Amino acid sequence: MKMFEIGYNHRHDRSFCIDRPDGSDSWLMLIVKTPAHFRIGGKDVRTSAHSFIIYRPDTPQYYYPASNEYFDDWMHFIPNESEQNMMKELNIPLDTPVDIADITDMSSMIRSMCFEHYSADPYREKAIDLYFQLLMYKVSEKLRKKELMANRPEGIYSEKLLWIRQSIYRWPGRDYSIDDMAKELSLSRSRFQHLYTETFGVSVNKDVITSRLNKAAELLKTTDMSVKNVGVNVGYGNTSYFVKLFGSFYGVTPLQFRQSEDK
Repeated sequence: MKMFEIGYNHRHDRSFCIDRPDGSDSWLMLIVKTPAHFRIGGKDVRTSAHSFIIYRPDTPQYYYPASNEYFDDWMHFIPNESEQNMMKELNIPLDTPVDIADITDMSSMIRSMCFEHYSADPYREKAIDLYFQLLMYKVSEKLRKKELMANRPEGIYSEKLLWIRQSIYRWPGRDYSIDDMAKELSLSRSRFQHLYTETFGVSVNKDVITSRLNKAAELLKTTDMSVKNVGVNVGYGNTSYFVKLFGSFYGVTPLQFRQSEDK
Protein backbone atom coordinates (compact mmCIF):
# COMPACT_ATOMS: atom_id res chain seq x y z
CA MET A 1 0.00 0.00 0.00
CA LYS A 2 1.19 3.50 -0.78
CA MET A 3 0.24 6.04 1.87
CA PHE A 4 0.13 9.68 0.78
CA GLU A 5 -1.37 11.52 3.76
CA ILE A 6 -3.11 10.54 6.97
CA GLY A 7 -4.77 12.48 9.77
CA TYR A 8 -6.15 11.61 13.19
CA ASN A 9 -9.02 13.30 15.07
CA HIS A 10 -9.19 16.44 12.94
CA ARG A 11 -11.78 19.04 13.98
CA HIS A 12 -13.72 21.46 11.79
CA ASP A 13 -16.58 23.87 12.45
CA ARG A 14 -20.02 23.86 10.88
CA SER A 15 -18.80 25.74 7.77
CA PHE A 16 -16.57 22.82 6.76
CA CYS A 17 -17.41 21.30 3.37
CA ILE A 18 -15.49 19.07 0.97
CA ASP A 19 -16.57 19.37 -2.67
CA ARG A 20 -14.49 17.40 -5.15
CA PRO A 21 -16.74 16.72 -8.16
CA ASP A 22 -13.96 14.79 -9.90
CA GLY A 23 -12.87 12.95 -6.77
CA SER A 24 -9.17 12.55 -6.07
CA ASP A 25 -6.24 10.68 -7.59
CA SER A 26 -6.02 8.37 -4.60
CA TRP A 27 -8.37 6.32 -2.45
CA LEU A 28 -9.79 8.12 0.58
CA MET A 29 -10.98 6.52 3.81
CA LEU A 30 -12.87 8.58 6.38
CA ILE A 31 -13.77 7.51 9.89
CA VAL A 32 -16.45 10.01 10.90
CA LYS A 33 -16.93 10.76 14.59
CA THR A 34 -19.77 13.28 14.38
CA PRO A 35 -23.01 13.40 12.34
CA ALA A 36 -22.41 14.30 8.70
CA HIS A 37 -24.09 14.58 5.31
CA PHE A 38 -22.71 12.81 2.24
CA ARG A 39 -23.96 13.44 -1.29
CA ILE A 40 -24.27 10.06 -2.97
CA GLY A 41 -25.77 9.79 -6.45
CA GLY A 42 -27.17 13.31 -6.21
CA LYS A 43 -28.93 12.69 -2.89
CA ASP A 44 -27.80 13.80 0.57
CA VAL A 45 -27.40 10.95 3.05
CA ARG A 46 -27.12 11.69 6.78
CA THR A 47 -24.75 9.51 8.79
CA SER A 48 -24.44 9.06 12.53
CA ALA A 49 -21.50 9.93 14.73
CA HIS A 50 -19.91 6.55 14.09
CA SER A 51 -19.55 5.82 10.40
CA PHE A 52 -16.99 5.31 7.67
CA ILE A 53 -16.65 5.60 3.92
CA ILE A 54 -13.98 4.46 1.47
CA TYR A 55 -13.88 6.47 -1.75
CA ARG A 56 -12.24 5.03 -4.82
CA PRO A 57 -10.24 7.36 -7.12
CA ASP A 58 -12.32 9.67 -9.32
CA THR A 59 -15.50 9.10 -7.26
CA PRO A 60 -17.15 12.50 -6.57
CA GLN A 61 -16.68 13.56 -2.94
CA TYR A 62 -19.11 15.92 -1.24
CA TYR A 63 -19.67 15.96 2.52
CA TYR A 64 -20.31 18.43 5.31
CA PRO A 65 -21.25 18.46 9.05
CA ALA A 66 -24.75 17.64 10.29
CA SER A 67 -24.05 19.30 13.66
CA ASN A 68 -22.09 22.27 14.97
CA GLU A 69 -18.71 20.60 14.48
CA TYR A 70 -17.11 17.80 12.55
CA PHE A 71 -14.44 15.33 13.68
CA ASP A 72 -12.87 12.63 11.56
CA ASP A 73 -9.83 10.48 10.85
CA TRP A 74 -8.75 10.18 7.22
CA MET A 75 -6.16 8.75 4.91
CA HIS A 76 -5.30 9.15 1.23
CA PHE A 77 -3.75 5.95 -0.08
CA ILE A 78 -3.49 3.47 -2.93
CA PRO A 79 -3.97 -0.20 -1.96
CA ASN A 80 -2.03 -2.80 -3.89
CA GLU A 81 -3.76 -5.57 -5.81
CA SER A 82 -3.80 -8.02 -2.90
CA GLU A 83 -5.28 -5.39 -0.57
CA GLN A 84 -7.98 -4.57 -3.11
CA ASN A 85 -8.77 -8.29 -3.39
CA MET A 86 -8.90 -8.47 0.38
CA MET A 87 -11.49 -5.67 0.55
CA LYS A 88 -13.53 -7.44 -2.11
CA GLU A 89 -13.40 -10.78 -0.29
CA LEU A 90 -14.42 -9.12 2.97
CA ASN A 91 -17.33 -7.35 1.23
CA ILE A 92 -16.16 -3.91 2.33
CA PRO A 93 -18.60 -1.33 0.88
CA LEU A 94 -17.03 1.32 -1.34
CA ASP A 95 -18.16 4.83 -2.29
CA THR A 96 -21.00 4.82 0.23
CA PRO A 97 -21.15 5.83 3.93
CA VAL A 98 -21.88 3.09 6.44
CA ASP A 99 -23.10 3.56 10.02
CA ILE A 100 -21.58 1.24 12.61
CA ALA A 101 -22.01 0.97 16.36
CA ASP A 102 -18.55 2.03 17.54
CA ILE A 103 -15.47 3.31 15.70
CA THR A 104 -13.19 3.56 18.78
CA ASP A 105 -10.84 0.70 17.89
CA MET A 106 -10.81 1.64 14.20
CA SER A 107 -9.85 5.20 15.12
CA SER A 108 -7.11 3.85 17.39
CA MET A 109 -5.63 1.98 14.40
CA ILE A 110 -5.63 5.17 12.32
CA ARG A 111 -3.82 6.89 15.18
CA SER A 112 -1.13 4.18 15.16
CA MET A 113 -0.84 4.35 11.36
CA CYS A 114 -0.46 8.13 11.61
CA PHE A 115 2.42 7.79 14.08
CA GLU A 116 4.11 5.24 11.83
CA HIS A 117 3.67 7.32 8.68
CA TYR A 118 5.33 10.38 10.18
CA SER A 119 8.04 8.45 12.01
CA ALA A 120 11.59 7.68 10.89
CA ASP A 121 11.13 3.96 11.58
CA PRO A 122 12.71 1.96 8.69
CA TYR A 123 9.86 -0.57 8.93
CA ARG A 124 7.05 2.00 9.00
CA GLU A 125 5.70 0.99 5.56
CA LYS A 126 5.45 -2.67 6.57
CA ALA A 127 3.81 -1.66 9.85
CA ILE A 128 1.25 0.48 8.00
CA ASP A 129 0.46 -2.44 5.66
CA LEU A 130 -0.22 -4.69 8.64
CA TYR A 131 -2.34 -2.05 10.39
CA PHE A 132 -4.35 -1.59 7.19
CA GLN A 133 -5.08 -5.31 6.94
CA LEU A 134 -6.11 -5.37 10.59
CA LEU A 135 -8.32 -2.33 9.99
CA MET A 136 -10.10 -4.06 7.11
CA TYR A 137 -10.69 -7.17 9.22
CA LYS A 138 -12.08 -4.97 11.99
CA VAL A 139 -14.41 -3.20 9.53
CA SER A 140 -15.63 -6.57 8.25
CA GLU A 141 -16.19 -7.79 11.79
CA LYS A 142 -18.30 -4.74 12.61
CA LEU A 143 -20.33 -5.13 9.44
CA ARG A 144 -21.11 -8.75 10.26
CA LYS A 145 -22.06 -7.79 13.79
CA LYS A 146 -24.33 -5.06 12.45
CA GLU A 147 -26.05 -7.57 10.20
CA LEU A 148 -26.57 -10.00 13.09
CA MET A 149 -28.04 -7.23 15.22
CA ALA A 150 -30.36 -5.99 12.46
CA ASN A 151 -33.35 -7.74 14.01
CA ARG A 152 -32.43 -6.73 17.55
CA PRO A 153 -32.96 -2.98 17.81
CA GLU A 154 -32.44 -3.00 21.55
CA GLY A 155 -28.91 -4.29 20.96
CA ILE A 156 -28.20 -1.55 18.44
CA TYR A 157 -29.50 1.03 20.90
CA SER A 158 -27.24 -0.29 23.66
CA GLU A 159 -24.09 -0.08 21.55
CA LYS A 160 -24.92 3.36 20.18
CA LEU A 161 -25.83 4.63 23.63
CA LEU A 162 -22.49 3.37 24.93
CA TRP A 163 -20.68 5.15 22.11
CA ILE A 164 -22.53 8.39 22.88
CA ARG A 165 -21.61 8.13 26.56
CA GLN A 166 -17.98 7.36 25.74
CA SER A 167 -17.91 10.39 23.46
CA ILE A 168 -19.32 12.62 26.19
CA TYR A 169 -16.49 11.67 28.54
CA ARG A 170 -13.80 11.56 25.85
CA TRP A 171 -14.61 14.97 24.35
CA PRO A 172 -16.35 16.98 27.11
CA GLY A 173 -15.95 20.32 25.33
CA ARG A 174 -18.15 19.42 22.38
CA ASP A 175 -21.57 20.94 21.84
CA TYR A 176 -23.88 18.08 22.82
CA SER A 177 -27.45 18.46 21.60
CA ILE A 178 -30.05 16.04 22.90
CA ASP A 179 -31.98 16.42 19.65
CA ASP A 180 -28.87 15.45 17.63
CA MET A 181 -28.15 12.49 19.89
CA ALA A 182 -31.76 11.32 19.62
CA LYS A 183 -31.48 11.48 15.83
CA GLU A 184 -28.46 9.18 16.02
CA LEU A 185 -30.77 6.45 17.29
CA SER A 186 -33.79 7.56 15.25
CA LEU A 187 -35.66 8.16 18.50
CA SER A 188 -37.78 11.00 19.81
CA ARG A 189 -36.12 13.35 22.29
CA SER A 190 -38.14 12.01 25.24
CA ARG A 191 -37.61 8.35 24.29
CA PHE A 192 -33.86 8.89 23.95
CA GLN A 193 -33.60 10.57 27.35
CA HIS A 194 -35.63 7.79 28.98
CA LEU A 195 -33.56 5.05 27.32
CA TYR A 196 -30.28 6.72 28.27
CA THR A 197 -31.27 7.07 31.92
CA GLU A 198 -32.65 3.52 31.98
CA THR A 199 -29.39 2.16 30.54
CA PHE A 200 -26.87 4.08 32.65
CA GLY A 201 -28.83 5.12 35.73
CA VAL A 202 -28.06 8.79 35.14
CA SER A 203 -29.50 11.40 32.77
CA VAL A 204 -27.59 12.48 29.67
CA ASN A 205 -27.57 16.09 30.92
CA LYS A 206 -25.99 14.96 34.18
CA ASP A 207 -23.32 13.02 32.30
CA VAL A 208 -22.48 16.03 30.12
CA ILE A 209 -22.12 18.27 33.19
CA THR A 210 -20.07 15.69 35.10
CA SER A 211 -17.69 15.08 32.20
CA ARG A 212 -17.17 18.80 31.66
CA LEU A 213 -16.58 19.64 35.31
CA ASN A 214 -14.24 16.67 35.76
CA LYS A 215 -12.22 17.97 32.81
CA ALA A 216 -12.32 21.49 34.23
CA ALA A 217 -10.93 20.22 37.54
CA GLU A 218 -8.15 18.43 35.68
CA LEU A 219 -7.23 21.60 33.77
CA LEU A 220 -7.26 23.69 36.94
CA LYS A 221 -4.88 21.21 38.56
CA THR A 222 -2.49 20.68 35.67
CA THR A 223 -2.41 23.94 33.69
CA ASP A 224 -2.11 27.70 34.19
CA MET A 225 -5.23 28.39 32.10
CA SER A 226 -7.40 31.24 33.32
CA VAL A 227 -10.79 30.30 34.77
CA LYS A 228 -12.43 31.85 31.70
CA ASN A 229 -10.35 29.74 29.29
CA VAL A 230 -10.96 26.59 31.31
CA GLY A 231 -14.68 27.22 31.05
CA VAL A 232 -14.48 27.78 27.29
CA ASN A 233 -12.35 24.64 26.89
CA VAL A 234 -15.03 22.48 28.49
CA GLY A 235 -17.94 24.04 26.64
CA TYR A 236 -19.02 26.96 28.85
CA GLY A 237 -18.58 30.33 27.15
CA ASN A 238 -20.38 32.14 29.98
CA THR A 239 -17.79 32.41 32.76
CA SER A 240 -20.29 33.38 35.47
CA TYR A 241 -22.43 30.35 34.70
CA PHE A 242 -19.36 28.09 34.66
CA VAL A 243 -18.17 29.38 38.06
CA LYS A 244 -21.64 28.91 39.57
CA LEU A 245 -21.98 25.39 38.15
CA PHE A 246 -18.47 24.42 39.29
CA GLY A 247 -19.21 25.74 42.78
CA SER A 248 -22.42 23.77 43.11
CA PHE A 249 -20.62 20.62 41.95
CA TYR A 250 -17.39 20.87 43.97
CA GLY A 251 -18.47 23.17 46.80
CA VAL A 252 -15.75 25.73 46.02
CA THR A 253 -15.04 28.21 43.22
CA PRO A 254 -12.58 27.26 40.47
CA LEU A 255 -9.92 29.56 41.99
CA GLN A 256 -10.44 28.09 45.46
CA PHE A 257 -10.18 24.62 43.96
CA ARG A 258 -6.87 25.50 42.25
CA GLN A 259 -5.48 27.07 45.42
CA SER A 260 -6.40 24.03 47.51
CA GLU A 261 -4.64 21.77 45.03
CA ASP A 262 -1.50 23.92 45.19
CA LYS A 263 -1.16 23.47 48.94
